[in-house]
Amino acid sequence: MTRAKRTEMVHGGTRRSQYGELSEAIFLTQGFVYDSAEAAEARFIESGPDEYIYARYGNPTVAMFEARMALCEGTEDGFATASGMAAVTGALMSCLKAGDHVVSARALFGSCLYVLENILTRYGVKVTFVDGTNLEEWENAIRPNTSAVFFESIANPALEVIDIKSVSDLAHKVGATVIVDNVFATPVYSKAVELGVDVVVYSATKHIDGQGRALGGIILGTRDHIRGVVEPYMKHTGGAMSPFTAWVMLKGLETMDLRVRCQTASAARIADALHDHPKLERMIYPGHPSHPQHALTQAQMGAGGTIVTLDIAGGQAGAFAFLNALETVLISNNLGDAKSIITHPATTTHQRLSEAQRAELGITPGLVRLSVGIEDSDDLIADLTRALDQVTPAE
Repeated sequence: MTRAKRTEMVHGGTRRSQYGELSEAIFLTQGFVYDSAEAAEARFIESGPDEYIYARYGNPTVAMFEARMALCEGTEDGFATASGMAAVTGALMSCLKAGDHVVSARALFGSCLYVLENILTRYGVKVTFVDGTNLEEWENAIRPNTSAVFFESIANPALEVIDIKSVSDLAHKVGATVIVDNVFATPVYSKAVELGVDVVVYSATKHIDGQGRALGGIILGTRDHIRGVVEPYMKHTGGAMSPFTAWVMLKGLETMDLRVRCQTASAARIADALHDHPKLERMIYPGHPSHPQHALTQAQMGAGGTIVTLDIAGGQAGAFAFLNALETVLISNNLGDAKSIITHPATTTHQRLSEAQRAELGITPGLVRLSVGIEDSDDLIADLTRALDQVTPAE
């Protein structure tokens, strides 16, 4: 029976023990017992679907989370990781070797940039960065020997939207693997696989948990890729998700659709309320008609997501005055939480970049990233508007 994504987020991949528990069981164990030495030997040669060796390799609770996420995303399998960055690093490192070439969008989360600029290149991987919204740059950068392309479907924090199908088509012409960090799109609105993506990466820390409790990530793709390419790398380098974290993520998935749709509706209301505010240099929201990729956003997601970016007049001083005047919205560098949270990328998530690099990515001194929570949207608009009143733009 085919079930809707929202239903799979509640029931998908569930395994019940002999006790018939309603809530998924936490198998909080790092090892497993064998009936005999011969059984242990056989399991190390080939494990069945309900046979486990060591929690770094797999665990029943983690397997439930992996199966549920694969059903939600429309992939065959997944490997759950200790954090979102473990997922990004694992997805890239597991399929690349010295001499390989990667093409990546330039607008990325700071840690993703570090992996591509500093870690992959250290081991002999060639990386070319492009303007992710410019298909001509993608076409010119992708070579016959390009092994992979990487981008965030919606870039952090300036919210550029990448044409997933067009970039995937260009990559597949040379046999390159398309790897997408899909956090801002969320599993709720994702059509990544349908649009041609081979490997989808999520930080489960964000909307999947959605309540600020645990770090986690997941790499999703075909069974051959996950078990033949990703798993050998991840299980030997130690980036696996813990069983307790997997249980937390399973609980988060049960309410994710409700939370994300509520957050998105509020984000759209906030964007409408603030888009022409005199204390803003820019309001950026993919779901607002003013966004340059608004039509593409609607085609790829059908909604604008949960993040609104504001460029406050007065630069850093204006942004700090705004942040410090907020009462309901909290200052934090996370996103996708049930609580509304806001950060100043230039001095936090992207502070290691040079001023020129930040400018190239659209990260101005006044830019703030607002992750909209599930609070009453009128309360959020009132809080944001009152805080903007405290901003005194420089003369």
